[in-house]
Amino acid sequence: MTTFDKRQEGFEKKFALDEEQKFKAEARRNRMLGLWAAEKLGITGDAATAYAKDVVAADFEEAGDGDVLRKVLGDFSAKGVAVTEQAIRAKMTELLAVAAIEVKAGK
Repeated sequence: MTTFDKRQEGFEKKFALDEEQKFKAEARRNRMLGLWAAEKLGITGDAATAYAKDVVAADFEEAGDGDVLRKVLGDFSAKGVAVTEQAIRAKMTELLAVAAIEVKAGK
């Protein structure tokens, strides 16, 4: 194996690791967002945990964050909770930063 091949293999492994960490961070962010939203909706205990799992599952409907945003925003609207789309997006950004740190730390 040449030095170039080893370098290419290293880049491929790093890319795969980065993508895995990104996926884990987004899933963790969605779980934390679900728990945050559950609190705003007045959901507690096991029901809050179940709601957070529903938010995580919503992310598999389509690429990007739009599906998660629509779910939470729709649930807020249905329950009359006054939280704007911008506030949800800001919370998602905040929680993604926290989740990325936790994933990198191996938590």
